[in-house]
Amino acid sequence: MKKIAVVLSGCGFKDGSEITESVSTLIALTELNADYQCFAPDKEIETVDHTQDQSTGTRNLLVESSRISRGKISPLSSLEEKNFDAIVFPGGFGAALHLCDWAHKGSQCSTLPEVEKSLLDFHKASKPIGAICIAPVLVAKTLGSQGVTLTIGKDKETAQEIEKTGATHEPCEVDDFITDRENKVITTPAYMYDDAKASQVFKGISALVKELVEMA
Repeated sequence: MKKIAVVLSGCGFKDGSEITESVSTLIALTELNADYQCFAPDKEIETVDHTQDQSTGTRNLLVESSRISRGKISPLSSLEEKNFDAIVFPGGFGAALHLCDWAHKGSQCSTLPEVEKSLLDFHKASKPIGAICIAPVLVAKTLGSQGVTLTIGKDKETAQEIEKTGATHEPCEVDDFITDRENKVITTPAYMYDDAKASQVFKGISALVKELVEMA
C-alpha cells in the first residue's frame, strides 16, 4: 500500500485549504487503496469570515486543518520523507498565504521552511510531488531552478510570475493535469477556474492522484 503525505493550509478557500479540493484528494487516494497522513504547520493565522470576507481574528492553522482530516493530523515539522512514497498539496488561498507569502510578493516570496524542506527532500529522493490549484507556486518557488514544468490553468498573470522563478508553465483545462516526468511533479488547475463545477475539479484531481500513486 502506497503512503501519501497530504499538506493542508487551513480550512476554507479564502484563508486555508480549499475544502472540495482537499476532500477530493482524500477520496481519490482511498479509491486507489492508498494510505495517507495529513500535515499542517502549527502556527497562528488570521482567518476570514467566508460570508462577509472580513477578518475573524486568529486561529491555529493546524487546528483549522484538522476540520478537514477529521482530527487526524500532525505538525508539518514532523513530516519525514522516508516514511512516505509521495506528497501532495491541495490548493486554496491558504497555500499562498500561509505556506508561503506568494499572495503578497509573487515570485519574490519566501516559502515556509517546513514546506521548502519537504519539497526538496521528496524531489531529492525522486518521489512524486502533487500540487493543486494555486499550490503549484510552492513547487515553482522551491524547484524553479530545476526547470520544473507545471500548471495553474490559464491565469496569465500568475503564469508570468511562475516563469520568473525559472519554472515552465503550461496551460491546462480544469479537468486535466500536467505531468513533469523528469521531476516527478504533477499539477492540476482545479478552482483556479473560479466557475468550475465540483465534478470537473474532482475529475482533474482524481487523474492527478492516479498519476501520483502510479508514479510512487
